[in-house]
Amino acid sequence: MNSADVKPEDIVKMKKPHPCGANRWRVIRVGMDFKLRCCECDRFVRMKRKKFEKSFAEILEKAEE
Repeated sequence: MNSADVKPEDIVKMKKPHPCGANRWRVIRVGMDFKLRCCECDRFVRMKRKKFEKSFAEILEKAEE
């Protein structure tokens, strides 16, 4: 699975955990950059598509259509 399959409201796992210790992120925005929200502490992170593709591990939950 690659980052092209990621849609808003999906829950994804990244290779490195957030400083709070969580490894689950909710995708808020997809485009030239990604906006993610930590599922543990609710902090937002924005990252460029290239960095997201490098850090992305897998999709844990798909959003409902």
